[in-house]
Amino acid sequence: MIKSIYTRVVLTYLGSVIGGTIIALLVTTWVYFDQFNENLKSNLLYFGQDIVRIYESFPASEADTYLSGMKQLNYYIRIYEETGQFQSYGTLNGSHLSTVTMEQVKEVLDGEVLQVTGVETNLLGLLLKTETGNKAMFVNAIAPPSAFFIIKWVLSFVTYSLIAGSLIILVAAMFLVRPIKKLTKATRQIATGDFNVKLNIKQKGEMGTLARSFEDMMFDLQQLEQMRRDFVSNVSHEVQSPLTSISGYAKALKQVNIADHDRSRYLDIIIAEAERMSKMSDSLLKLSLLESQSQQLRMVTFGLDEQIRRVIVAIQPQWSARNIRFELNLKAIQLMADYDLLNQVWTNILGNSIKFSKDGGVINVSIGQDIKNVTVRIADTGIGISPEDQKRIFERFFKADRSHSRKYGGSGMGLAIVKQIVSLHQGDIRVESEPGQGTTVIVTLPITTSSD
Repeated sequence: MIKSIYTRVVLTYLGSVIGGTIIALLVTTWVYFDQFNENLKSNLLYFGQDIVRIYESFPASEADTYLSGMKQLNYYIRIYEETGQFQSYGTLNGSHLSTVTMEQVKEVLDGEVLQVTGVETNLLGLLLKTETGNKAMFVNAIAPPSAFFIIKWVLSFVTYSLIAGSLIILVAAMFLVRPIKKLTKATRQIATGDFNVKLNIKQKGEMGTLARSFEDMMFDLQQLEQMRRDFVSNVSHEVQSPLTSISGYAKALKQVNIADHDRSRYLDIIIAEAERMSKMSDSLLKLSLLESQSQQLRMVTFGLDEQIRRVIVAIQPQWSARNIRFELNLKAIQLMADYDLLNQVWTNILGNSIKFSKDGGVINVSIGQDIKNVTVRIADTGIGISPEDQKRIFERFFKADRSHSRKYGGSGMGLAIVKQIVSLHQGDIRVESEPGQGTTVIVTLPITTSSD
């Protein structure tokens, strides 16, 4: 199968030229075939009649001498006796000579006019009366058609060739351009926000690759559009909740006969909700900065094990109040990375492990190392994550289970931030989890990260 569109265009051009030429040749031959034969018949008949009149006007010997003396004859003449012997006049010059049979000689001697024309046959037979007796004269035309006829035929051939070639190119171009028209139409549909487009382009080569790339792009755009809608919905919900609380308690504060302890509690709630909105705003800005690739890593060398211990101590109020304990297997490892960004990674992951663990649960944190990389494993015994949600947990604004999200809170941006930070460090993060069996987050980082 021809895959290259360049090859298709070249072959289409050659096919149109060759096909147009063949068609034009057939059509021109068909149109001028009868005219060509009539032209030859007429000229041949006129010449034969002239020769007959010469033999009628002059003695046979003088007529023979006259024919022998004629130069550059455009015809080849054979004069047959009844016995089959003949005398020829003229030069063939490589032309095809029609065969004369005795039956044809007899027909002519009986007074019939014999004229046979075809692609390679152009023969005229006439009765020749001389004083020595009747003879059969056969004339072969060996001259090419007239110049006017040739020019007319060539012009017609060129015209038919151009028309046929143009029609072939037009039809072929329709098949070549059809996929491009489909892509153009699909692009306009996508521009209007309609992603329900089916190309149905089964070609291979450049056009097939373009179609498949376009379909992949269309799928990605559809996913992004869905993520945008989810983001708007999530942010609207997350912002609406604290705003409702702030608005409600602010109105309550306007009451005159409100107790001091209620006033203080209302103010604490307003402050807490404002801080939650501030954290959400900070997370949005941080994620936007990380995804824009404009975040510059500030590389320092530090002890990874010591950093993780500090994070666990910093979030102690979260886990100690629920009797969650940590099992640590932290080797002393020196790592070159951005200290503040990695601090955010451990804070977010450990925060999720605490949030989704049961009271009295256990969180295991361990560090492993090979020649080039260091691996941090954080495993909890919490509610776990379904296989379907594991594929999307690192997407921004994605929340695994809506019912769990309402119960445990959160904006769904923590792991998206973690993913971006790990990617900036040229590392990898993955999750192993089963519903009800807990979750293990595995972070792999190069010991020395390029700052580019």
